Amino acid sequence: MKILISDSMSGKAVEILKNTPGLDVDVITGLKPDELKAKIKEYHGLVVRSATKVTAEIIEAAENLKVVGRAGTGVDNVDMSAATKKGIVVMNTPGGNTVTTAEHAVSMMMALARKIPQATASMRRGEWEKKKFEGTEITGKTLGILGVGNIGGVVASRALGLRMNVIAYDPFISPEAADKLGISLVTMDELFKKSDFISVHVPLMAETKNLLNAEAFKKMKKGVKIVNCARGGILNEADLAEAIKAKIVSGAALDVFEKEPPPADNPVLQLEEVIMTPHLGASTFEAQENVAIAIAEQIADYLTTGTIRNAVNVPSVPADLLASLGAYIALGEKLGSFQGQILKSGVEEITVEYSGEVVNYDVAPITISSIKGLLDQVLDTYVNFVNAPFVAKERGIKVVEIKTSRATDFASSITIKVKTKDGESIVEGALFGKKEPRIVRIDKFFLDAVPEGNLLLLQNEDKPGVIGNVGTLLAANNVNIARLHLGRGAVGGEAVSVWSLDTPLAKGLIEKILKLPHMIAANVVEL
Repeated sequence: MKILISDSMSGKAVEILKNTPGLDVDVITGLKPDELKAKIKEYHGLVVRSATKVTAEIIEAAENLKVVGRAGTGVDNVDMSAATKKGIVVMNTPGGNTVTTAEHAVSMMMALARKIPQATASMRRGEWEKKKFEGTEITGKTLGILGVGNIGGVVASRALGLRMNVIAYDPFISPEAADKLGISLVTMDELFKKSDFISVHVPLMAETKNLLNAEAFKKMKKGVKIVNCARGGILNEADLAEAIKAKIVSGAALDVFEKEPPPADNPVLQLEEVIMTPHLGASTFEAQENVAIAIAEQIADYLTTGTIRNAVNVPSVPADLLASLGAYIALGEKLGSFQGQILKSGVEEITVEYSGEVVNYDVAPITISSIKGLLDQVLDTYVNFVNAPFVAKERGIKVVEIKTSRATDFASSITIKVKTKDGESIVEGALFGKKEPRIVRIDKFFLDAVPEGNLLLLQNEDKPGVIGNVGTLLAANNVNIARLHLGRGAVGGEAVSVWSLDTPLAKGLIEKILKLPHMIAANVVEL
């Protein structure tokens, strides 16, 4: 088995792979896309960090590739869909960067509070400006954390040790889990109003893109300081610059940017109130060595024994069972992801119910994929098939698995019920044929929806003209409708519809849909 390491990696990782019998290792860094495309044909394993982009084109050219290993948490640089379609396992090293990234966020907050980078630059110019760089104490100040996942939780613990008051907004953490961390849960508006510092720890997705924008800054406490070591794009950089000029935000510390490296005309580059680092959250010697060693051991185990650990696209299931359960595992993940994107409050309990022929199998991998699909939408780190049950337990979420003999219209079906403080949400799915997934029920409504692509989920009063009004609005905004699936209860009562769209909805369009007559709720879902 031949392995290519295409990014700089710890020597210990290279040594582990080279010392594994049956593996032949090449270290060739700095390859251009065309060069990698030409070379990848001969390799069975590829080990990368963030520099190498494993595109669909690269994967298509990889005739023998069995596994891609990412030394780190994020797999943004790997085309997951193309890899999964071709049967290539993608592994990462979850948790390896958690403490390091959290420490960087706290370091940025401290440097921001005391204006350390600005004072350093001033002294290098031969100046001595004590009055200009008067700082702010953090003891007794309120830190607002957006997203209390693994990294956000570590930041909270460090901030409490610094005698800060810590509040947080995260609709997907239970009050019990927050109490264990010693933090108070608040609404997003309360967090904006009360926080002296705000630290961002949410994933980048449709709901969080431009989360901190002009409207959000207007709600914040005057003089607030912002720290973003999560993902570029969550914070609107142009709006931040305007908020600083308007004296709403007194300073910001940014480790990530919407475009990396940021272009010269990025407005935050010109502001002395903003301190910056070039995406260094995970860049410590310890973290890089730990994740490199971990990915080397995982790759070696997989290629020599078939053992799968920390895969982000394949559960740990024996090959013979995977042939039978694979389609159900994929369906469970889609149903969980669908639920995760429509929920509006913290998850207390997840029930995965099975009926029909599927109850004859060991359904544990399907349950795990369902949990993974849901939690992957709401955490600040990647959830995989290995750690999903642990992450749910850590966040105080009860998981229930039920096999039932109740009769349904399908040979097998999977129902995911999610209990929150606001009530219960139900999504049921089934397979048409042996591999075609469908959503067949949303709460009390029955329908037949294909769970893929850009979806628009609407709930409305069952009145004439609703479908026409939505279609007209989408057409006016150049959005093409690929499929439309309808379901309703009693005539004249309520109805739901799932619209499959060729392109994502433009910013602000969902608000326009909600203003249409007889509309109750609208959600965007990407599967």
